[in-house]
Amino acid sequence: MKASELRELDTEVLRQREAELKRSIMEMRFNKALGKLDSPAAYKELRRDLARVKTILRERALAEEGK
Repeated sequence: MKASELRELDTEVLRQREAELKRSIMEMRFNKALGKLDSPAAYKELRRDLARVKTILRERALAEEGK
């Protein structure tokens, strides 16, 4: 998901998305340990999506502190 698409979402939706991504990453990590990971690229993409969500949430938190 692109950062511009994520910026259009509400903060609560982003927090829910963050929790979903964390859960998905954990499941993929278990599958990787068991040798059942289908696509290593999908794991990498999930990690990047999580980083994007966290970055946007942090930007919003800093904007609120600055007001």
